[in-house]
Amino acid sequence: MAKIEGQRKLSRRDELAENIIIVDGFPGCGKTMLSPIMASLDRVEIASYAFEIEFICRTYALGGMSFDAAVALVRMLVDGRLYTNMMGRDVNFRYSDISSVFNTPQKWKYFRRLFGPGDEQVPTLIQRERPILNFNTHDLCQVGEPLFDALSGRLVFINVLRHPVFMLIQQALNMERLSADPRDIQIKFEHDGNEVPHFTAGWEDLYLSSNAVERAIYFMHYAEIKRRQSLQENCQKLGDNFIEIPFEIFVKDPTKYVKKICNAVGTAPSHKTTKEMLRQRVPRTNVVDGIPLSIYKRCGWTPPQKSLTEKQEYHARRQYAVDQGASKAALETLDGLSQAYENDHQIFV
Repeated sequence: MAKIEGQRKLSRRDELAENIIIVDGFPGCGKTMLSPIMASLDRVEIASYAFEIEFICRTYALGGMSFDAAVALVRMLVDGRLYTNMMGRDVNFRYSDISSVFNTPQKWKYFRRLFGPGDEQVPTLIQRERPILNFNTHDLCQVGEPLFDALSGRLVFINVLRHPVFMLIQQALNMERLSADPRDIQIKFEHDGNEVPHFTAGWEDLYLSSNAVERAIYFMHYAEIKRRQSLQENCQKLGDNFIEIPFEIFVKDPTKYVKKICNAVGTAPSHKTTKEMLRQRVPRTNVVDGIPLSIYKRCGWTPPQKSLTEKQEYHARRQYAVDQGASKAALETLDGLSQAYENDHQIFV
Protein backbone atom coordinates (compact mmCIF):
# COMPACT_ATOMS: atom_id res chain seq x y z
CA MET A 1 0.00 0.00 0.00
CA ALA A 2 1.41 3.38 -1.02
CA LYS A 3 2.20 5.68 1.88
CA ILE A 4 0.13 8.87 2.03
CA GLU A 5 2.03 12.10 2.50
CA GLY A 6 2.17 12.96 6.20
CA GLN A 7 1.03 9.46 7.17
CA ARG A 8 2.10 8.37 10.66
CA LYS A 9 2.72 4.86 11.96
CA LEU A 10 -0.06 4.06 14.43
CA SER A 11 0.89 2.58 17.76
CA ARG A 12 -0.46 1.45 21.13
CA ARG A 13 2.05 0.19 23.67
CA ASP A 14 -0.08 0.21 26.84
CA GLU A 15 -2.06 -2.90 27.78
CA LEU A 16 -5.13 -3.21 29.99
CA ALA A 17 -6.21 -6.71 28.95
CA GLU A 18 -3.91 -9.37 30.36
CA ASN A 19 -5.55 -12.40 28.72
CA ILE A 20 -7.99 -12.78 25.84
CA ILE A 21 -9.88 -15.85 24.66
CA ILE A 22 -11.22 -15.88 21.12
CA VAL A 23 -13.56 -18.69 20.04
CA ASP A 24 -13.54 -18.73 16.25
CA GLY A 25 -14.90 -20.87 13.46
CA PHE A 26 -17.13 -21.10 10.41
CA PRO A 27 -20.88 -20.39 10.76
CA GLY A 28 -22.61 -23.40 12.29
CA CYS A 29 -19.49 -24.94 13.84
CA GLY A 30 -20.67 -24.73 17.47
CA LYS A 31 -19.09 -21.50 18.75
CA THR A 32 -22.23 -20.55 20.66
CA MET A 33 -22.07 -23.86 22.50
CA LEU A 34 -18.47 -23.33 23.58
CA SER A 35 -18.41 -19.60 24.43
CA PRO A 36 -20.83 -19.87 27.42
CA ILE A 37 -18.72 -22.74 28.77
CA MET A 38 -15.69 -20.45 28.53
CA ALA A 39 -17.66 -17.77 30.41
CA SER A 40 -18.21 -20.21 33.27
CA LEU A 41 -14.45 -20.52 33.92
CA ASP A 42 -12.91 -18.53 36.74
CA ARG A 43 -12.33 -14.84 35.84
CA VAL A 44 -13.57 -15.24 32.25
CA GLU A 45 -15.93 -12.50 31.03
CA ILE A 46 -19.29 -12.94 29.34
CA ALA A 47 -18.98 -13.97 25.70
CA SER A 48 -19.39 -11.11 23.25
CA TYR A 49 -19.03 -10.68 19.51
CA ALA A 50 -15.94 -8.92 18.18
CA PHE A 51 -17.23 -7.70 14.83
CA GLU A 52 -14.86 -4.72 14.87
CA ILE A 53 -11.83 -7.01 15.04
CA GLU A 54 -13.23 -8.97 12.10
CA PHE A 55 -13.71 -5.75 10.11
CA ILE A 56 -10.15 -4.59 10.85
CA CYS A 57 -8.49 -7.88 9.87
CA ARG A 58 -10.57 -8.30 6.72
CA THR A 59 -9.91 -4.73 5.64
CA TYR A 60 -6.18 -5.32 6.03
CA ALA A 61 -6.38 -8.62 4.12
CA LEU A 62 -8.08 -6.83 1.21
CA GLY A 63 -5.40 -4.14 1.12
CA GLY A 64 -7.54 -1.37 2.57
CA MET A 65 -5.42 -0.70 5.67
CA SER A 66 -1.76 -0.73 6.67
CA PHE A 67 -0.50 -3.48 8.96
CA ASP A 68 0.57 -1.09 11.74
CA ALA A 69 -2.87 0.54 11.69
CA ALA A 70 -4.62 -2.84 11.93
CA VAL A 71 -2.41 -3.95 14.84
CA ALA A 72 -2.84 -0.68 16.77
CA LEU A 73 -6.62 -0.66 16.25
CA VAL A 74 -6.96 -4.25 17.48
CA ARG A 75 -4.97 -3.42 20.62
CA MET A 76 -7.05 -0.30 21.26
CA LEU A 77 -10.32 -2.11 20.66
CA VAL A 78 -9.50 -4.98 23.02
CA ASP A 79 -8.50 -2.65 25.85
CA GLY A 80 -11.52 -0.44 25.20
CA ARG A 81 -13.87 -3.41 25.40
CA LEU A 82 -12.37 -4.51 28.71
CA TYR A 83 -12.59 -0.99 30.11
CA THR A 84 -16.28 -0.63 29.24
CA ASN A 85 -17.06 -4.19 30.39
CA MET A 86 -15.75 -3.40 33.85
CA MET A 87 -18.31 -0.58 34.15
CA GLY A 88 -21.24 -2.49 32.67
CA ARG A 89 -21.23 -0.53 29.42
CA ASP A 90 -21.71 -2.33 26.11
CA VAL A 91 -22.83 -5.49 27.92
CA ASN A 92 -25.85 -7.24 26.44
CA PHE A 93 -28.87 -7.16 28.75
CA ARG A 94 -31.40 -8.12 26.06
CA TYR A 95 -33.23 -10.98 27.73
CA SER A 96 -33.86 -13.25 24.72
CA ASP A 97 -30.39 -13.09 23.16
CA ILE A 98 -28.12 -16.12 23.55
CA SER A 99 -25.28 -13.65 24.26
CA SER A 100 -27.30 -11.94 27.01
CA VAL A 101 -26.23 -11.49 30.62
CA PHE A 102 -29.31 -13.55 31.47
CA ASN A 103 -27.81 -16.53 29.64
CA THR A 104 -24.35 -16.32 31.17
CA PRO A 105 -23.35 -18.50 34.14
CA GLN A 106 -22.25 -15.53 36.30
CA LYS A 107 -24.97 -12.99 35.54
CA TRP A 108 -25.02 -11.21 38.91
CA LYS A 109 -21.48 -9.96 38.40
CA TYR A 110 -22.72 -7.72 35.60
CA PHE A 111 -25.63 -6.34 37.61
CA ARG A 112 -23.24 -5.42 40.44
CA ARG A 113 -20.96 -3.60 38.04
CA LEU A 114 -23.78 -1.26 37.01
CA PHE A 115 -23.65 0.25 40.50
CA GLY A 116 -19.94 -0.15 41.17
CA PRO A 117 -16.92 2.11 40.70
CA GLY A 118 -15.76 3.15 37.24
CA ASP A 119 -13.65 5.59 35.24
CA GLU A 120 -10.31 6.24 37.00
CA GLN A 121 -10.80 3.22 39.28
CA VAL A 122 -11.12 0.74 36.41
CA PRO A 123 -7.36 0.03 35.99
CA THR A 124 -7.15 -0.83 39.70
CA LEU A 125 -10.19 -3.12 39.37
CA ILE A 126 -8.57 -4.85 36.41
CA GLN A 127 -5.33 -5.40 38.33
CA ARG A 128 -7.24 -6.84 41.28
CA GLU A 129 -9.77 -9.03 39.44
CA ARG A 130 -7.61 -9.96 36.41
CA PRO A 131 -10.59 -10.50 34.08
CA ILE A 132 -10.18 -12.57 30.91
CA LEU A 133 -11.93 -11.26 27.81
CA ASN A 134 -14.04 -13.80 25.91
CA PHE A 135 -14.78 -13.02 22.26
CA ASN A 136 -16.76 -14.96 19.68
CA THR A 137 -15.71 -14.41 16.04
CA HIS A 138 -16.61 -15.67 12.58
CA ASP A 139 -13.99 -17.29 10.30
CA LEU A 140 -11.33 -14.89 11.56
CA CYS A 141 -8.45 -17.36 11.50
CA GLN A 142 -8.03 -16.94 7.74
CA VAL A 143 -7.21 -13.22 8.07
CA GLY A 144 -5.87 -13.18 11.63
CA GLU A 145 -2.31 -11.97 11.08
CA PRO A 146 -2.85 -8.48 12.61
CA LEU A 147 -4.72 -10.02 15.54
CA PHE A 148 -2.00 -12.58 16.24
CA ASP A 149 0.66 -9.87 16.13
CA ALA A 150 -1.32 -7.39 18.24
CA LEU A 151 -2.09 -9.83 21.07
CA SER A 152 0.93 -12.11 20.87
CA GLY A 153 1.41 -13.96 24.15
CA ARG A 154 -1.90 -12.74 25.60
CA LEU A 155 -4.26 -14.45 23.18
CA VAL A 156 -5.65 -17.98 23.45
CA PHE A 157 -7.19 -18.64 20.04
CA ILE A 158 -9.68 -21.50 19.96
CA ASN A 159 -10.62 -22.69 16.48
CA VAL A 160 -13.79 -24.81 16.48
CA LEU A 161 -14.09 -27.23 13.57
CA ARG A 162 -17.06 -29.29 12.44
CA HIS A 163 -18.01 -31.75 9.73
CA PRO A 164 -18.84 -29.67 6.62
CA VAL A 165 -22.23 -31.21 5.87
CA PHE A 166 -23.53 -30.26 9.29
CA MET A 167 -22.55 -26.60 8.78
CA LEU A 168 -24.01 -26.59 5.27
CA ILE A 169 -27.66 -25.77 5.95
CA GLN A 170 -26.96 -22.74 8.14
CA GLN A 171 -24.43 -21.38 5.68
CA ALA A 172 -26.71 -21.90 2.68
CA LEU A 173 -29.53 -20.11 4.52
CA ASN A 174 -27.10 -17.27 5.31
CA MET A 175 -26.17 -16.99 1.63
CA GLU A 176 -29.82 -16.96 0.65
CA ARG A 177 -31.15 -14.57 3.29
CA LEU A 178 -28.31 -12.14 3.90
CA SER A 179 -26.75 -11.47 0.49
CA ALA A 180 -29.09 -8.55 -0.21
CA ASP A 181 -30.15 -7.77 3.37
CA PRO A 182 -29.10 -4.43 4.96
CA ARG A 183 -28.58 -6.36 8.22
CA ASP A 184 -25.62 -8.11 6.60
CA ILE A 185 -23.05 -5.67 7.94
CA GLN A 186 -19.75 -7.05 6.77
CA ILE A 187 -16.77 -6.06 4.65
CA LYS A 188 -17.55 -6.10 0.92
CA PHE A 189 -15.72 -4.96 -2.19
CA GLU A 190 -16.41 -4.10 -5.81
CA HIS A 191 -15.94 -6.70 -8.55
CA ASP A 192 -16.96 -6.00 -12.17
CA GLY A 193 -19.73 -3.68 -11.03
CA ASN A 194 -20.98 -6.07 -8.32
CA GLU A 195 -20.62 -5.81 -4.56
CA VAL A 196 -19.34 -9.11 -3.18
CA PRO A 197 -18.49 -10.33 0.36
CA HIS A 198 -14.92 -10.30 1.66
CA PHE A 199 -14.64 -14.09 1.65
CA THR A 200 -15.03 -14.29 -2.15
CA ALA A 201 -11.59 -12.77 -2.84
CA GLY A 202 -10.01 -14.98 -5.50
CA TRP A 203 -13.23 -16.74 -6.55
CA GLU A 204 -15.57 -13.82 -7.19
CA ASP A 205 -16.90 -15.05 -10.55
CA LEU A 206 -17.65 -18.51 -9.17
CA TYR A 207 -19.56 -16.90 -6.29
CA LEU A 208 -21.65 -14.78 -8.66
CA SER A 209 -22.54 -17.75 -10.87
CA SER A 210 -23.48 -20.10 -8.00
CA ASN A 211 -26.72 -20.68 -6.12
CA ALA A 212 -26.96 -20.41 -2.33
CA VAL A 213 -25.96 -23.97 -1.45
CA GLU A 214 -23.09 -23.94 -3.94
CA ARG A 215 -21.85 -20.66 -2.46
CA ALA A 216 -21.87 -22.28 0.98
CA ILE A 217 -19.84 -25.25 -0.29
CA TYR A 218 -17.29 -23.11 -2.09
CA PHE A 219 -17.03 -20.78 0.90
CA MET A 220 -16.01 -23.71 3.12
CA HIS A 221 -13.59 -24.97 0.47
CA TYR A 222 -11.71 -21.71 -0.06
CA ALA A 223 -11.94 -20.63 3.58
CA GLU A 224 -10.38 -23.91 4.69
CA ILE A 225 -7.48 -23.40 2.28
CA LYS A 226 -6.89 -19.91 3.69
CA ARG A 227 -7.29 -21.15 7.28
CA ARG A 228 -4.52 -23.71 6.82
CA GLN A 229 -2.26 -21.15 5.11
CA SER A 230 -2.78 -18.69 7.94
CA LEU A 231 -1.89 -21.27 10.56
CA GLN A 232 1.32 -22.18 8.72
CA GLU A 233 2.33 -18.53 8.50
CA ASN A 234 1.45 -17.67 12.10
CA CYS A 235 2.19 -20.89 14.00
CA GLN A 236 5.19 -19.38 15.80
CA LYS A 237 3.14 -16.41 17.06
CA LEU A 238 0.39 -18.70 18.34
CA GLY A 239 2.38 -21.62 19.72
CA ASP A 240 0.54 -23.58 22.40
CA ASN A 241 -2.03 -20.78 22.62
CA PHE A 242 -3.69 -22.06 19.45
CA ILE A 243 -6.21 -24.78 20.32
CA GLU A 244 -8.10 -26.64 17.61
CA ILE A 245 -11.33 -28.28 18.78
CA PRO A 246 -13.29 -30.70 16.58
CA PHE A 247 -16.93 -30.29 17.63
CA GLU A 248 -17.78 -33.99 17.36
CA ILE A 249 -15.00 -34.97 19.74
CA PHE A 250 -15.51 -32.14 22.25
CA VAL A 251 -19.23 -32.69 22.83
CA LYS A 252 -18.61 -36.33 23.69
CA ASP A 253 -15.42 -35.95 25.73
CA PRO A 254 -14.71 -32.31 26.65
CA THR A 255 -12.41 -32.87 29.63
CA LYS A 256 -9.01 -32.73 27.93
CA TYR A 257 -9.95 -29.63 25.92
CA VAL A 258 -11.26 -27.72 28.94
CA LYS A 259 -8.06 -28.58 30.83
CA LYS A 260 -5.91 -27.46 27.91
CA ILE A 261 -7.76 -24.13 27.65
CA CYS A 262 -7.49 -23.52 31.38
CA ASN A 263 -3.75 -24.20 31.32
CA ALA A 264 -3.21 -21.90 28.35
CA VAL A 265 -5.14 -18.95 29.76
CA GLY A 266 -4.18 -19.44 33.42
CA THR A 267 -7.57 -20.16 34.92
CA ALA A 268 -9.67 -23.06 36.22
CA PRO A 269 -13.26 -24.30 36.12
CA SER A 270 -15.55 -22.55 38.57
CA HIS A 271 -18.49 -23.96 40.52
CA LYS A 272 -20.65 -22.88 37.55
CA THR A 273 -18.78 -24.84 34.87
CA THR A 274 -20.40 -28.25 35.36
CA LYS A 275 -23.86 -26.69 35.37
CA GLU A 276 -23.18 -24.75 32.18
CA MET A 277 -21.85 -27.82 30.41
CA LEU A 278 -25.00 -29.70 31.35
CA ARG A 279 -27.06 -26.80 29.99
CA GLN A 280 -25.17 -27.10 26.71
CA ARG A 281 -25.73 -30.91 26.78
CA VAL A 282 -22.02 -31.59 27.06
CA PRO A 283 -21.01 -34.37 27.21
CA ARG A 284 -23.66 -35.93 25.03
CA THR A 285 -24.21 -39.30 23.39
CA ASN A 286 -25.31 -38.03 19.98
CA VAL A 287 -23.30 -35.15 18.51
CA VAL A 288 -26.40 -33.54 16.97
CA ASP A 289 -28.39 -33.54 20.21
CA GLY A 290 -28.17 -29.78 20.79
CA ILE A 291 -30.41 -27.28 22.57
CA PRO A 292 -33.67 -26.59 20.67
CA LEU A 293 -33.34 -22.80 20.74
CA SER A 294 -35.40 -20.75 18.30
CA ILE A 295 -32.29 -19.11 16.81
CA TYR A 296 -30.80 -22.55 16.09
CA LYS A 297 -34.02 -23.62 14.40
CA ARG A 298 -33.96 -20.49 12.21
CA CYS A 299 -30.44 -21.50 11.20
CA GLY A 300 -31.57 -24.94 10.05
CA TRP A 301 -31.16 -27.03 13.22
CA THR A 302 -33.47 -30.02 13.52
CA PRO A 303 -33.55 -32.60 16.32
CA PRO A 304 -31.84 -35.91 15.60
CA GLN A 305 -33.97 -38.71 14.21
CA LYS A 306 -33.94 -41.55 16.70
CA SER A 307 -33.97 -44.14 13.91
CA LEU A 308 -30.75 -42.80 12.34
CA THR A 309 -27.16 -43.38 13.33
CA GLU A 310 -24.79 -40.39 13.45
CA LYS A 311 -23.35 -41.33 10.07
CA GLN A 312 -26.85 -41.55 8.60
CA GLU A 313 -27.61 -38.10 10.04
CA TYR A 314 -24.68 -36.67 8.11
CA HIS A 315 -25.74 -38.39 4.90
CA ALA A 316 -29.24 -36.95 5.33
CA ARG A 317 -27.71 -33.48 5.51
CA ARG A 318 -25.68 -34.11 2.36
CA GLN A 319 -28.97 -34.82 0.61
CA TYR A 320 -29.93 -31.23 1.38
CA ALA A 321 -27.26 -30.07 -1.07
CA VAL A 322 -28.67 -32.38 -3.76
CA ASP A 323 -32.22 -31.20 -3.12
CA GLN A 324 -31.14 -27.55 -3.34
CA GLY A 325 -29.65 -28.05 -6.79
CA ALA A 326 -25.94 -28.26 -6.08
CA SER A 327 -23.95 -28.95 -9.22
CA LYS A 328 -21.85 -32.08 -9.71
CA ALA A 329 -18.69 -30.02 -9.24
CA ALA A 330 -20.01 -28.51 -5.99
CA LEU A 331 -21.03 -31.93 -4.65
CA GLU A 332 -17.58 -33.30 -5.45
CA THR A 333 -16.07 -30.37 -3.57
CA LEU A 334 -18.33 -31.04 -0.58
CA ASP A 335 -17.46 -34.74 -0.60
CA GLY A 336 -13.76 -33.90 -0.72
CA LEU A 337 -14.11 -31.58 2.27
CA SER A 338 -16.08 -34.21 4.18
CA GLN A 339 -13.60 -36.99 3.47
CA ALA A 340 -10.66 -34.83 4.51
CA TYR A 341 -12.39 -33.89 7.77
CA GLU A 342 -13.29 -37.49 8.58
CA ASN A 343 -9.72 -38.61 7.91
CA ASP A 344 -8.12 -35.78 9.90
CA HIS A 345 -10.27 -36.32 13.00
CA GLN A 346 -11.14 -40.01 12.73
CA ILE A 347 -14.86 -39.34 12.33
CA PHE A 348 -16.83 -42.43 11.22
CA VAL A 349 -13.61 -44.46 10.87
